[in-house]
Amino acid sequence: MKNIGILGSGEVATTLADGFIENGYKVCLGTGHPEKLKDWKAKHAANGTVGSFADAAALGDLLFLAVKGDAAQKVLEAAGRDNLAGKTILDTTNPIEAAPPVNGVLRFFTSINESLMEQLQKAYPEANFVKAFNSVGSSLMINPDFGGIKPTMFICGNDEDAKKEATAINTMFGFDTEDMGKAEAARAIEPLCLLWCIPGFIANQWEGHAFKLLRK
Repeated sequence: MKNIGILGSGEVATTLADGFIENGYKVCLGTGHPEKLKDWKAKHAANGTVGSFADAAALGDLLFLAVKGDAAQKVLEAAGRDNLAGKTILDTTNPIEAAPPVNGVLRFFTSINESLMEQLQKAYPEANFVKAFNSVGSSLMINPDFGGIKPTMFICGNDEDAKKEATAINTMFGFDTEDMGKAEAARAIEPLCLLWCIPGFIANQWEGHAFKLLRK
């Protein structure tokens, strides 16, 4: 069973970490603010550790990038290029600007013709990025209950084996997977977070919805 390294200390990071620990994995959370994870570390002393971004990247056989989009490049730099090489990195980030939404719609700092994940993949070509877990709230990331209907997790990435790893994780956490192809598809997947957030901003509905792709 692979060790999991999660780069981040927010709700997405700790939710995913909890999900892995519940399934028997050992997890290292990498953070620049270890004081934020004092209670989490105490709760998961048996299978959870806290360290630097480099610690988590080195210890994890499979990695998650779970930070704000505008911090992604710096966090990967802190993690260390050698620690990322050859590894699958599930990229949960979204390129959200530090600006308030307009009529419920957030702004991106990327263009429609280049996603954040593409930028990260170009910067770290020796790693295998897979876009995932960017278009659903943290409260619905582990075993979401929609009356027996599994929501869809859209993924993309250039490495087929990395996407197989991501698919296995999606299945373990209660999602169906739709593989949208290569890294360029992140241009379509990342904006799903804008759509997911609109009900929250305009009606304070943050927990009761997820995406489902239907087929005939």
